[in-house]
Amino acid sequence: MESKNDLVALVGRVLLALMFLAAGYGKITGYEGTAGYMASAGLPMVAVLLPLTILVELGGGIALVVGWKARWAAVLLAAFTILATLIYHNFWAMTGDAEMVNTLFFLKNVAVIGGLLMVYAFGPGKFSVDRA
Repeated sequence: MESKNDLVALVGRVLLALMFLAAGYGKITGYEGTAGYMASAGLPMVAVLLPLTILVELGGGIALVVGWKARWAAVLLAAFTILATLIYHNFWAMTGDAEMVNTLFFLKNVAVIGGLLMVYAFGPGKFSVDRA
């Protein structure tokens, strides 16, 4: 039973990480567009924040997949997701279709945060670099 749980933990980590890996890669390939989007959201120092965002998403995603410092990667990604969710999916300030879509994105991110907190609480499992 323990081996099955460790396999499920690995699959869960990979599935959680996919969102961050895809987002980080997308920010690299669409760098200028992402910088403009961040600036339009009122974020300061986009020239600093965008590379840091890419580092968090790709670095945290890779760490989560391989299970290296997975608990800390999960906490970092959870904190990042909380900030991004509050900045970009503030459905309470929207109306119509934008409100509905951003409510769904908000709740999706809340679920992702929950999954990341589960990784923090229970560790990455035996199929990880940390082997916790």
